[in-house]
Amino acid sequence: MDDEELLTDAPTATTAPAADPKYVWDLSPLFASDAAWEAERQALLAELPALKALQKDFGRNPASLRKALDRLSATSQRMRRVGVYASAMASTDNRNARNQERSAQARSLSGQFGASVAWVDGAIAALGEKKINAWLKAEPGLARHSMRLQEVVREARHKLHPEAEAALAALGPVLGGQANTRTLLTTVDIEWPSITVDGKPVRVDSTGYNRLRGHPDRAVRKQAFDAYFRANTRFENTMGSTLAQRVEAGVINARLRSHPSAVAASLSDNAIPESVYRTLVTEAQRGLPTLHRYFKLRQKMLGLPDLGYHDIYPELVKTTRRYTPEVAAELTLASVAPLGAPYQAQLKKALADRTMHVYPAPGKSPGAYQSGVYGMTPLIFLNHQDTFGSVSTYTHEWGHGMHTLLANGAQPPEKAGYPLFLAEIAAFTHEMLLQDHALKTAQTPEQRLFYLGEAVERLRSAFFRQTMFAEFELQVHDALERGEAVTGKRMTQMYCGLLKQYHGAEAGVMNIDPTVCSEWAIIPHFYRPFYVYQYATSMAAAHHFSTQLLAGTPAARDTYLGVLKSGGSRHPVPLLKDAGLDMNSPAPYRALIAQMDKLLDEMEKLLAQRAATATPSQNPNQAPG
Repeated sequence: MDDEELLTDAPTATTAPAADPKYVWDLSPLFASDAAWEAERQALLAELPALKALQKDFGRNPASLRKALDRLSATSQRMRRVGVYASAMASTDNRNARNQERSAQARSLSGQFGASVAWVDGAIAALGEKKINAWLKAEPGLARHSMRLQEVVREARHKLHPEAEAALAALGPVLGGQANTRTLLTTVDIEWPSITVDGKPVRVDSTGYNRLRGHPDRAVRKQAFDAYFRANTRFENTMGSTLAQRVEAGVINARLRSHPSAVAASLSDNAIPESVYRTLVTEAQRGLPTLHRYFKLRQKMLGLPDLGYHDIYPELVKTTRRYTPEVAAELTLASVAPLGAPYQAQLKKALADRTMHVYPAPGKSPGAYQSGVYGMTPLIFLNHQDTFGSVSTYTHEWGHGMHTLLANGAQPPEKAGYPLFLAEIAAFTHEMLLQDHALKTAQTPEQRLFYLGEAVERLRSAFFRQTMFAEFELQVHDALERGEAVTGKRMTQMYCGLLKQYHGAEAGVMNIDPTVCSEWAIIPHFYRPFYVYQYATSMAAAHHFSTQLLAGTPAARDTYLGVLKSGGSRHPVPLLKDAGLDMNSPAPYRALIAQMDKLLDEMEKLLAQRAATATPSQNPNQAPG
């Protein structure tokens, strides 16, 4: 679901295994053919007038309400299948014109569907809380819709007149289309530069950049960063305008709905207190000395006279081991043992289905995601590189997949879809269990040092980096809400200030070249406002749960699996609090940062031992395969 850096390690566009059927998903459980997809799209278009007509008898009595909601839910599930198929086809090859057309058709259908049912929430709100509660008791069939009914009542004061809701729904594809514009610009239209590496030209697009940023030759890394970000900066104005339009759409929507701010509007969807967001930012800032400690250790391990932004990604300890998808599956299954044999068996069964698109390919989108449809094994989109980082991505996405399967198995479709605030917890818990398994099975101190380095780097990228992104979003939204002009150049200035703060530029920890300050333009999640902070909160939550699972705390497994099985049946913050985790408290964030310090302590200890026993002929950064 997720940042090109956060969930992938280095996709490349040339991979021989990509065409092997076992590495390509089979979409026939969704639709047997493109023609079947088109037939369903046409059928849904034909059904839209009937959905509008449901309002006639919608609130007549409990039975009529249930009947209408059941039909709306069934149609929504069909819409989901149409959208997932179109998105899956497009992401595997953005160059294909039919894929782009199909994706646009799906977005258009979604907008028309939204306009056709825009009256529903207003009609629910008109019933009032008292009548809804009485009808829920009188009509058992309404139980599956209880969360939606109660949510509409809770958010009623932020709803507009039905005609206005219909107009906004119809404009949805237009108001939210900037992300697609950015994708096409970066994957198709921009002519990215090439640099010479080992005597061969390498195109420095997003995949080339991701591959070269970890290159062992510092000069190559610097050259790649300069080429990529200079090309990025040339489109600074266009990227800035595109992102500003997306942000402005959210700001206007918040004002129209009488929210005090865009961030309040976004968090209100899942009843998340704004204090959770603010606490995260405060605690990440408080933990920056730990992050800077890691950067200093990285500089020492790489043997560099200073540290630049282009020095973040090289492996601290190299390994010769090749982590194929088969190895990734084996490690993932072994690492989730603390979740129990039934969990392992369900995961093993899901892995056997052909629902993964594994390797990079020309025109394929970067990143990784899981896409679930009720009643089938989730789709898993990867850009596997046969590295340990790719194993982390693999297990991460299957954490999402298992969350989806467990929620679908325990909840009706109306309550199975879990909110974004919970979405990453299962994924990061999978990762932390993988890290623990890797450390426990390491056969040498060097292997252990390698896995420790991977774990610390993950904390940097998923906790500190995502919180930095969250601060950037706040700054951009706040400026627009104050009526200020926010151009691409202004965004670059904002982002540069945060880069320097988080990476200790003033303290001499890291040099931040102005060239990299346009990095904000390559982060796709900024087109989903106030999304990325949930990576950081979820990392803290995952540390809490994985610690309990690994310690064998009584009832820890049942408590954790209960959270996953809850799906979207409860608001996330009270759900987690009942599971023993208060996300409004500094405690989970401080515990996570303390864990990072603990990992750094062990790394320093191993480095001291290595230094005491090393001979001049040894390579200090080579871990046995």
